[in-house]
Amino acid sequence: MIGTLLGLVPARFAPLTPKLLAAIVAQSLSQAAAYLLLVPTLEAVFDDDLERAWIWALCMLAAVVAFAIFGYLQASIGLRIAVGMQRGLQTRIGDHLNALPLGWFETRSSGRLSRIAVENVREIQGAVAYLVAKVFGGIVVPLGVALGMLLIDWRIALAMLLSAPVLFAINGVAGRAYQRADAHAHEAAAEADARVVEFAQAQSVLRAFGAVGAGNKALDSALHRQRAAIARQVFTSVPGLIVFALFVQAVFLVLAYIVVARVTDGAISVAAAIALIAVSSRFIEPLNLAAQLGNGLRAAATAVERVSALLDEPTLPEATVPVTPGAPTVVFDGVSFGYRPGEPVLTDITFSVPAGTTTAIVGPSGAGKTTLLRLAARFYDVDSGRVAVGEHDVREQPSETLLDQLSLVFQNVYLFDRSVAENIRIGKPDASEEQLWRAATAARVDEIVERLPDGMDTAVGEGGAALSGGERQRVSIARALLKDAPIVLLDEATSALDPHSEAVVVRGVHELTRGKTVIVVAHRLATIAHADQILFVDGGTIVERGTHEELLALAGRYADFWNERSRAAGWRLEPAAV
Repeated sequence: MIGTLLGLVPARFAPLTPKLLAAIVAQSLSQAAAYLLLVPTLEAVFDDDLERAWIWALCMLAAVVAFAIFGYLQASIGLRIAVGMQRGLQTRIGDHLNALPLGWFETRSSGRLSRIAVENVREIQGAVAYLVAKVFGGIVVPLGVALGMLLIDWRIALAMLLSAPVLFAINGVAGRAYQRADAHAHEAAAEADARVVEFAQAQSVLRAFGAVGAGNKALDSALHRQRAAIARQVFTSVPGLIVFALFVQAVFLVLAYIVVARVTDGAISVAAAIALIAVSSRFIEPLNLAAQLGNGLRAAATAVERVSALLDEPTLPEATVPVTPGAPTVVFDGVSFGYRPGEPVLTDITFSVPAGTTTAIVGPSGAGKTTLLRLAARFYDVDSGRVAVGEHDVREQPSETLLDQLSLVFQNVYLFDRSVAENIRIGKPDASEEQLWRAATAARVDEIVERLPDGMDTAVGEGGAALSGGERQRVSIARALLKDAPIVLLDEATSALDPHSEAVVVRGVHELTRGKTVIVVAHRLATIAHADQILFVDGGTIVERGTHEELLALAGRYADFWNERSRAAGWRLEPAAV
């Protein structure tokens, strides 16, 4: 575990790791030497040989000074590594998450990821700064005392060398139960964190259906499981500590018995016996401390496992050879893809989108329409076939090169808890104020900020909670307009908007797509009818393709879809006959 822990140290601080270990070992051996030097010092005092006593006392003082110096070195080095490790590890986790396929996040809760990136990293930091030195000391000091005791009395040394592994074995057995309880506590805490975040974000839904307070069974159940898991963790650790403490005291009694027996036999002096009993207690103390810190180290070990497992999650391979994008075209060539093995979502998809044209993708829910857009942006890698953007396979382009060619507007708009201006600038962080306002005006965001208390500087809340669905869509369109990429991937989301918001968003979309290469998952009839090419997708395959007129003349699936949507557009509620 220690090796894995130190393996997480950032490369910049890695050269400090051998120095930390050397300082810990030197400090521990200095401490062991100070304990052992008590024996000849007391013998000289009891023999009334003050000159010899002073010599041994000065040696003991030198060992104590060395202990203090090496202790300062290990503390300062450990703190430097721990501070650097927190920042470096969290940055590494962030970069790794940024390189994971989007599908990976769909089965992981934000609560669990937050706990790994914050709580587990903090536990690892504490282990490096404090626990590693204490636990190493708890091993090296008794070992040093036992080996040094060979020069004084081999029988006592043998008892020490035999008892130490037994104590650590007992501690290890108790520790495995604690680790299992700690794993349950982590899962319960992560679930509770996720439910608390959900509770805060979904207040409108919860209140509408009376699921607040005692009515929110999911949150109440998660908190109850967390309390039970923490209680189990505590009750699991206490018996192990009690049993270990009993064995520690038994070992001390055995050592004391051996010392007394040696005095009775006349093999050692009374002065030596007094010193040896004191040294025996010093031999026991680090073992006891190491056991008490063992649960903390096990928790850190579990944290290391979780962080390492997260960092071991496979990422999308990143191209390293620069490419120069060609014409803004998109090509799907024999593409098959599934989010899980053996469960295909798309099968043998082939089509091309010439530069400056619009391709509309229509079909029933779950047909794989949005997945096509995600593959074009390389949120995932295809299982077979190829996707080309700008005349290059997306897998052969550095991510920055690929995404520079694309503006993405999806159904689920996420806004950060920052100002309106900052959310728009994500599309182009170095944009001027004039460019910002031009994009905002084209998307009709200027109408929104006129009503906000701080205008463009108004914070929109977590996820954009302070804005309506249509307003969030306007901000997302302004973001895409500001980026001004040659290819637009658009998942229209106007069906749930009121007529005014829909009209405003549609005008923004027209501004965004003017003169661009567009792939749009279309919901509006007007968008579908004016597309240069229409793909009707069902069951993960393209079942029909052509222009609006060609597909209507075909009188197939698209024609049925069009007629159904046309009838639905004219639906209205009529008063019931009395």
